[in-house]
This record gives sequence, C-alpha cells and structure tokens, in this order.
Amino acid sequence: MLVFVLIMLWLKTFHLLFVMAWMAGIFYMPRILVHYAEGKDAGEDVRRLVIMEAKLLRFSTIMAVIALGLGIWLWLVYWPGAGAWLLLKLLLVLVLIGYHIQCYRYLNKMIAGQPIPSGLFLRFFNEFALIIVVPILILVIVKPF
Repeated sequence: MLVFVLIMLWLKTFHLLFVMAWMAGIFYMPRILVHYAEGKDAGEDVRRLVIMEAKLLRFSTIMAVIALGLGIWLWLVYWPGAGAWLLLKLLLVLVLIGYHIQCYRYLNKMIAGQPIPSGLFLRFFNEFALIIVVPILILVIVKPF
C-alpha cells in the first residue's frame, strides 16, 4: 500500500510539473500573437515572431501531451472515488485543449501570411486561458462537490 501511495505522489508531482510547463506556453503564445499582429500592422519585420511561436507551440504541445497522459493515468486510478468536480475539471481541460488548438490555427495563418485577429482581440484571447485555469485550480484544491 505504501508503495502505491508513493507512486501516486510521484505521478501527481510530475503531472503538476508538466501542467505548469504547458501553462507557461499557453500564457505566452498569445502574447507573441499580439506582438505579431501589432508588428505586422506597423510594417515591422515579424518573421522571428513566427519562429518563436512555432517553437513555443511545439514545446507546449509536448508538455501538454505528457501532462495529459499522466492526468489520464491519475484519472483512471482515482475515478471511482472522485466527485462531480472531476467531471467539470475534465470538461475545462477539454476547453483548454481547444484553446491550444486555436493557437495552432493562428500559427498556421501566420506561416501562410494570412491575417490573424487584431492585437486587441488577441489581448482578450490571452486572458481567456486564465479564465479557464482558475476554475480548474479551484476544483482541484477545494473539490466543492
């Protein structure tokens, strides 16, 4: 039993580590998009921002896949004892995955030279990730139901 508990604690630790790395990318990718949109409107050279966005997206995707894999493992172990909070958390994680995919779509538009939304829109888009992450944290820590 003690070995199982220790393994689960290590799994949780690595899950949190990779989630933190994923969130670092999720919070910074839209900032690069903002600089790209505003720089392009100002006639600046924005090629380096496309490279930065691509590298950050690649890193964030790898971190997300590992975090999600560990999360699925934890979910399979804890599912029987978890409350409804876990279902809501999983739904919000799916929304976060959709957010990540939207960043990927914007990158593809940048690479193709197609227009992306305005800097103002992307500033609001940047804050949306926080609106998703805060309830996830509350659900995980407080487990309100």
